[in-house]
Amino acid sequence: MDRPARHVAVIDIGKTNAKVVMHDLAERRDLAFRSTTNAVRRDGPFPHYDLDRLFAFVVASLGEVAEGHELDAIAITTHGASIVLVDDDGLALPMIDYEFDIAGPESDAYDTVRPPFSETLSPPMKQGLNVGRQLFWLQKRFPDAFARTRWILTYPQYWAWRLTGIAAVETTSLACHSDLWSPQRGDYSSLVDEMGWRDLFPKRRSAFETLGPLLPDIADRAGLGDRGRIPVACGIHDSNASLLPHLLSRSTPFSVVSTGTWIVSFAIGGRDVRLDPAFSTLGNADAFGRTVPSGIFMGGRDFDLLTESRPEAPDEATIASVVERGIMALPGQTRGSGPFPDGPGGWSVDPCSLTDAERTAVASLYAALSTEAVLRNIGADGPTIVEGPFSRNDLYLAALRELTGRPVAAPAEGTGTSAGAALLALGPDAAIQPSAERALPDRPLPNLERYRAAWSATAEASRLEETA
Repeated sequence: MDRPARHVAVIDIGKTNAKVVMHDLAERRDLAFRSTTNAVRRDGPFPHYDLDRLFAFVVASLGEVAEGHELDAIAITTHGASIVLVDDDGLALPMIDYEFDIAGPESDAYDTVRPPFSETLSPPMKQGLNVGRQLFWLQKRFPDAFARTRWILTYPQYWAWRLTGIAAVETTSLACHSDLWSPQRGDYSSLVDEMGWRDLFPKRRSAFETLGPLLPDIADRAGLGDRGRIPVACGIHDSNASLLPHLLSRSTPFSVVSTGTWIVSFAIGGRDVRLDPAFSTLGNADAFGRTVPSGIFMGGRDFDLLTESRPEAPDEATIASVVERGIMALPGQTRGSGPFPDGPGGWSVDPCSLTDAERTAVASLYAALSTEAVLRNIGADGPTIVEGPFSRNDLYLAALRELTGRPVAAPAEGTGTSAGAALLALGPDAAIQPSAERALPDRPLPNLERYRAAWSATAEASRLEETA
């Protein structure tokens, strides 16, 4: 291709939804998209994802979003904490849902071989959120199937393998609280060699690297057979996709908050702090393989539960009333993780007494307060850029600005993941202009500091009870 890539189809597999987006790199906006739910199947040996159904959706959607556009490249981004085991015929085992509780003797045994945080910068997490724990559990529970495994694939690269036939792994997924990566060495952790897994990982490649062209039979099924050889980029972890445009366009320091089912915060060029695994802080790797102080909590899931998936934008009077009356979703909604792992959770009032707008105000303030705590824990400095669904939540943005005392920005167009993943088609040496930003309302929030103090006090009281 003689000209720079412009139209990039992005396969974006999130925890809750899967999308295929046509992104225009020249105009920095999404032109078309298709979406489907990403439901967990309960049949089989354990809860898992229907990868064949998702693949059929991806193939059909590639042709649909490309209609009327030249298709220059395909890029892939997915949620983290997931791997896929494949053999010569396809799946060696279903892809486990990381929210499946794998507690038991195998998980207990894993704790005796798990590398320390000082080696991996990967905090211990519940269920299957540490990929090493998943692999250990699968190997012990299903030794025959595990023995048939040809490749252990990081999740974006599983889709690249389906599309190109070429197996690879990539660092942004390997370093996503997996226990498999040692940032200091820039190589696999001691766990990988101790368990004999190294040879099961294919060659590690850059997120930007073109693995190969779209397989001809897949191109035909998608109705793209007359488009020629369509390059497929290796792919990237979704929160790192949100980070990438800012790495290519901004000077440090700054932070990026990537929102979705999880709210993932990155501090670029921030203050020097000691990451604490007890508060779900960790070292991610960016698209260039550099370690980035990060912190996570399940903010999107919390928001949906607190609003019962009926969000209604609150007006200023509703917000002022909620703050003045101290109506709160208390710290630690997802027990055992995030910046308040021992928080009480729950509500300060009976939520059934609240309107949908009041619940939305409370949920937005909860998300902002928790995000500010994460940013503080990872040493964030400079402006904060919010990507994803919360970039359209004006109360969240205003509260985060006031709580941090630093500027907050939100992109005007496109979702962070699709826009960032599309940039992989330009290669690692690309330089871009900062994206256009929304004009945010200048909304004062009287009494927010008092609200924060009362909210934080409940977390501290709960922590003291836990340690008593």
